[in-house]
Amino acid sequence: MTPGATTDAVRLTWVQPEDLVGHELRQAAEDGRDVRALAARWHAAGGPEAPPTAGASPTPRPDLRPLAEHLLDALAALRSPLAPHEPTRLTDLTATCPHWPAPRPPVPGNDRVAQDAQDALLRRLHAAWLGRAAGCLLGKPVEKLPLHGIRALARATGNWPLGDWFTARGVPPELLAAYPWNRRSAGTSLAENIDGMPEDDDLNYPLLNLLLLQRHGRGFTTADVARLWLDELPAGRTFTAERIAYRNLLDGVEPPLTASRRNPFREWIGAQIRADVHGWTNPGDPAAAARQAYRDAVLTHTANGVYGAMFVAATVATAADGTADVHQALAGGLAVVPPGSRLAKAVRFGITTARAHPAHRDFDTVVDRLHAELGGYHWVHAVPNAALLAAALTHADGDFTRSVCAAVSGGWDTDSNGATAGSVAGLLAGHPDRLPESWTSPLKNRLSTSVPSFDGIGFDTLAALTHSEAVRP
Repeated sequence: MTPGATTDAVRLTWVQPEDLVGHELRQAAEDGRDVRALAARWHAAGGPEAPPTAGASPTPRPDLRPLAEHLLDALAALRSPLAPHEPTRLTDLTATCPHWPAPRPPVPGNDRVAQDAQDALLRRLHAAWLGRAAGCLLGKPVEKLPLHGIRALARATGNWPLGDWFTARGVPPELLAAYPWNRRSAGTSLAENIDGMPEDDDLNYPLLNLLLLQRHGRGFTTADVARLWLDELPAGRTFTAERIAYRNLLDGVEPPLTASRRNPFREWIGAQIRADVHGWTNPGDPAAAARQAYRDAVLTHTANGVYGAMFVAATVATAADGTADVHQALAGGLAVVPPGSRLAKAVRFGITTARAHPAHRDFDTVVDRLHAELGGYHWVHAVPNAALLAAALTHADGDFTRSVCAAVSGGWDTDSNGATAGSVAGLLAGHPDRLPESWTSPLKNRLSTSVPSFDGIGFDTLAALTHSEAVRP
């Protein structure tokens, strides 16, 4: 080093032990562990609380690292009283589900009928890819904003109830200052700026899972997922639970311990946003989709974090068959989630609340009740977001625009919920031409990504590749 030279510290979020203790204490409060003694030690040492947003970093405190590492291990050793109702091991999990779906039987029929069915599946998958992209893009500019900020920005342009892309045109400067758009995405996701689908982790993970199936088939293992990530996924493109699992892999930790070792984000939404491909490639077989999603999810998540992935995969698989409506699809998703778990209870609450307020403009009331009931969770946690997704899909009753707009207008993880809602609603629409052109045209059949070999790919090509995996023996 040149004498007198200085270096800037490399500050990596979601990995420093001293940053994680506050998040683990919050997780403990959610799952009922008694951590008063350990929390007192942390606070007495001046340890910070969990940052208010997922990516925020408190003031660096490397002096706290040894204590933080000790406390993270001690906290992880405390058993949750909810554990009997929220198992992670698959055999225990399925044993709690009295309505676990039966395997899909072979579908008889002549060659012409079979070809027509495959052509219809291809069209549904094309609509699902487009729907996932559109819903994600709609939610990108308001990710991390509070609910009242989202409503204020949309109302300022006459776009409430939400029914179109967000725009900065006509929004008073003082409102933009109070509720700034997501700085990483406003330049590509506001109506005046959209030019194809920009990169987003909600699309990167489906691409990675498509690669996973191409290389290993539907019988892949969790270790296969881990190896694929190390080969193809830049560490800087991972967040929260995924980043910690990635770090654990580099430390020599084997799955499934990668999901639980010093990982306070293990019940957040990360595995849920990876689940669509598992449903798309198992049309009409929610049990197979859920098992596939499980093997993916346990690399990074436990309990409710895994259930969110299984719920989405089974919901998508049921919708992908082409014979179910949205309510049957959601029932298929709930069938693979332990009914006594917090996620199952939250999803049922979301569905019931949406049914109790069916009028279009009543969805604000639905959202307010969800936030009152589940607002104590972190905004990226799987439980509230699964409830909002189920409520949005129930309330929209299969309508594409209402599905994505309801999911985004409910706040919390706006781009992730919009993406999954768009995927399900696209499948239910059944054909890309049945999606409103106002949502699909700005995408320009072009997806940007850092996942190798996919940058600039078209959604029609992605549908064909996904279809090949769905019909692969």
